[in-house]
Amino acid sequence: MSLAAKKTTRLKQLIQSSETKFIMEAHNGLSAKIVEEAGFEGIWASGLSISATLGLRDSNEASWTQVLEVVEFMSDVTSIPILLDGDTGYGNFNSFRRLVKKLEQRNIAGVCIEDKVFPKNNSFVRGNRQVLADINEFCGKIQAGKDSQNCPDFVIVARVEAFIAKLGLKEALKRAEAYRKAGADAILIHSALDNASEVLAFKEEWANRLPVVIVPTKYYKTPTEVFCKAGFSLVIWANHLMRSAITSMQETARTIFIQQSLSFVEGKIAGLDEVFRLQNEAELTEAEKHYLKIKESKIRKAKNSSLIKEQNTKTLSNMVIN
Repeated sequence: MSLAAKKTTRLKQLIQSSETKFIMEAHNGLSAKIVEEAGFEGIWASGLSISATLGLRDSNEASWTQVLEVVEFMSDVTSIPILLDGDTGYGNFNSFRRLVKKLEQRNIAGVCIEDKVFPKNNSFVRGNRQVLADINEFCGKIQAGKDSQNCPDFVIVARVEAFIAKLGLKEALKRAEAYRKAGADAILIHSALDNASEVLAFKEEWANRLPVVIVPTKYYKTPTEVFCKAGFSLVIWANHLMRSAITSMQETARTIFIQQSLSFVEGKIAGLDEVFRLQNEAELTEAEKHYLKIKESKIRKAKNSSLIKEQNTKTLSNMVIN
């Protein structure tokens, strides 16, 4: 079984587990490695966070190829599965099926797409401009993605934005059922309320037709035990590494600017040794011992050969003179 297949299988097992599982946001290779070292079993490659680290808005300003490059770095340095926040699939069904193929090539285990029009608006801004996609069109997109995947365990999560668009529970259930029939592996039900009432109402009515994923960014005060008791399959901590990094960088930059000295921050930030460890500098050191000795051996042989030639030339010259 290839590494890619292992990652897809592990993500599918996470989502289909009888226990509530948790995955954490990351937005580049470094943060992805930190997520894995923290003990999480999976990574949420957040569209919001990736856009933010590029200095862009979460409105598809970053192209899908730019996002693809970021998640490739994330995949290369981790062994746990990655679920990409694929926004709306970056276009129509044709764009989405190409995305699925490219994600599989980079060992990404799954993708989540939301039922809004392209380009999307972030679910927590421009509340009166959350335009949802046509149900049939979105079902076709899901089907195209499923038909184009090579690994049977590659996961496609359909994100329902009916609550975000203020269309209510009935519309959310209608859309989720259509997406289930289209082949989605799980449903992500999203809400912008500061409490979990909408997602809990959905879960109760939905029962267990498909695994249900939630993102409690806004209703973070709800005890995690509530999610577990309700039987949600997967909880995504969706953007907190990016947000904590912003706070830390702002504080460090401000302190250095005001104090004009590093002494006030050096004890509060990661040491260079920790940076080198996360970069796996030790592996390169070991590799150099193995590979550079071949090069050095060749250099020594070349030097010895040159010395022999030089000595032979001198000998011949002496013989001619004599």
